[in-house]
Amino acid sequence: MSEQPVEPVADMPKEIPAEELPLDEDKTAAGDARPPGPAMLKETWKQVENIGQAVGVALQGRGNVVMVRVNDDALRHLDMLVDAEITRSRSESAALLINEGIKANQALYGKITQITDQIAELRQQLRESVKPDIE
Repeated sequence: MSEQPVEPVADMPKEIPAEELPLDEDKTAAGDARPPGPAMLKETWKQVENIGQAVGVALQGRGNVVMVRVNDDALRHLDMLVDAEITRSRSESAALLINEGIKANQALYGKITQITDQIAELRQQLRESVKPDIE
């Protein structure tokens, strides 16, 4: 079989000349990579510290066990954290992601807390209103 040349797709972006690319402080106009500069190293270190803090918070007080089934995509993300040595196990990865998910959705959990508190109060009122009739 002979290979046919691939026709470019009309919407496909054209190659951008190096001089039109935004300059990263760690690259030259010609695109030559230099060793990471101080700004890049500081930013990377800050990200590592943030991840470390998030892992530490997520792993505090993990005395409760929850068994959960996950799909292949979720398992792949748990394993990515282990492979990157951010966490030591799938369990730690799950704890981290659950903790981060709760933090990212504080407004939602605030509403849920408000409504569940109201439900608990209504149940208590119902028990108290029925209790005298039973005795």
